Amino acid sequence: MQNGQYPGKYMSEARRFMNEAYKEAIKAYKKGEVPIGAVIVKEGKILARAHNERETKKDATLHAEISAIRKACKKLGSWRLKDCDMYVTLEPCAMCAGALIQARIKTLYIATADPKAGAVGSVTDILSIKNFNHKIDVIYGIMEEECSTILKDFFRELRCKPRP
Repeated sequence: MQNGQYPGKYMSEARRFMNEAYKEAIKAYKKGEVPIGAVIVKEGKILARAHNERETKKDATLHAEISAIRKACKKLGSWRLKDCDMYVTLEPCAMCAGALIQARIKTLYIATADPKAGAVGSVTDILSIKNFNHKIDVIYGIMEEECSTILKDFFRELRCKPRP
């Protein structure tokens, strides 16, 4: 199942969790951060939620995916996020794609592609490298329009702001 072709019940659950990631993206937007949100789900329950905080906390690693992984690992008491899924509003970068492999995420749901830095099919595809010992299923397209629009709005507003 890829690119938005989902059976009824599955689609409503996937949309519900992507909507929670989208709410995280809105939090980032309100803070002046690139509006990306992520949630990690296990057995139908959200374990962790996060949004970008690079600018706020002055830390290049504080992408939504990394923060969500850290929170989920802490909650489970393990670095292995076995049988966990991640929902993220924008295609992960190389750093985050590597972290997803290391954390053993089962399925990655991506709302929209990142043609400039995406590492799950757009610029490169780290998750398809056969030599890695863990494989992640990837599904694109849930809430693609909403998640793409908030990013476009953010960058349009950023370009309009006077530079210091």
